[in-house]
Amino acid sequence: MTTTTAPSEDELTGRAAELAPLVREAAARQEEARRLDGTTVAALASAGVFRLRTPRRYGGLEASTRTLVRVGAELGQADGATAWTASVYWIPTWMACQFHEQAQDEVFATPDVRVCGTLSPTGRAEPVEGGVRVTGRWGFISGALHAQWQVLVAVRLGGPEGPEPVMALAPMDELEIVDDWHTSGLAATGSVTTAAAGLFVPEHRVVPLGAALAGRPERAADGAAIYSTPLLPTASASSVGTVVGLARGAVAEFLRRLPDRRITYTDYSEQAAAPLTHHQVARARLLADEAEFHALRLADRVDAKAAAGQPFTLQERAEARADLGAVVRRAKEAVDLVASAAGGSSVYRDVPMQRFVRDVQAISLHALMNPDTNTELYGRVLCGLPPNTLYV
Repeated sequence: MTTTTAPSEDELTGRAAELAPLVREAAARQEEARRLDGTTVAALASAGVFRLRTPRRYGGLEASTRTLVRVGAELGQADGATAWTASVYWIPTWMACQFHEQAQDEVFATPDVRVCGTLSPTGRAEPVEGGVRVTGRWGFISGALHAQWQVLVAVRLGGPEGPEPVMALAPMDELEIVDDWHTSGLAATGSVTTAAAGLFVPEHRVVPLGAALAGRPERAADGAAIYSTPLLPTASASSVGTVVGLARGAVAEFLRRLPDRRITYTDYSEQAAAPLTHHQVARARLLADEAEFHALRLADRVDAKAAAGQPFTLQERAEARADLGAVVRRAKEAVDLVASAAGGSSVYRDVPMQRFVRDVQAISLHALMNPDTNTELYGRVLCGLPPNTLYV
């Protein structure tokens, strides 16, 4: 095991910004291939992107949640699928740090390890001597094609308290890959389905999902405070940077094309001269700024709670989901606004605007990202009702 001195938030964000030309150039090619290419993966690894949530004792950076937002936003401006894949790796990597140290030793023995996963308990785990046997299928596994490990979520049967959802760590080479990722948005994430049939997972690589959902305050005592927070606020804050980046990127793309554009069938020889354009671009930029506000508020709360060793109240948990939804809502509005002003030529596949539209649409449909679902949850709690989900 090794310990490293972590670069600053600004340095890590700067590294991500330096990747933008490479990421942007690869975007169309990767979308066609339905996965990231090796050059992109190697560049992300070289910049330390895959080590942001790896513990320092394994050579990782233990970066702040705020850093994740800023790095994700820089990548998202260049390509949503690249940023989404990176940010999704951060979440199961964090989840891996909830396991027994023996399991962590196994996972983090691989430099720049990439861990994928999901929160959906679409498998079953049958207790056997020394562990469990897992059977199931897990869909939407972003980054599975470049990962070495997956966090499987399954329902463990036969326990004294009845069925219990658990997380189980499995090497990717022990899972079946079902190449079913043919989508309109986030196509390059390679979010295929994985499957297992009677896969043995030793006990040290199994942990109750409830422990991660509740938070592990004892983690703060050993100097790893970022691993002490509840799963859902942490996961919410880890993924929003991509969405902020999509909003910023769409506005930047609109402004890049603006000088050469007119408004057809009007007497505006320059689109930039039209008052309507002024309202559209100003509103989109403000929406992108609002998305960033909610993203950073969420990240800063997660970091502050971790540093202080304070638990989240129920309302704060629900507000984390609400902030996540607010980021997605405002970012999608920003992208849709500039896309509607970008003209008919923007529908061509070699114009990045259409990719921003499709990627932010795909994210807005994600079960944990959906603005309406998250707003309803927050409203229930504010009205004094219990949440109608475990994922809070």
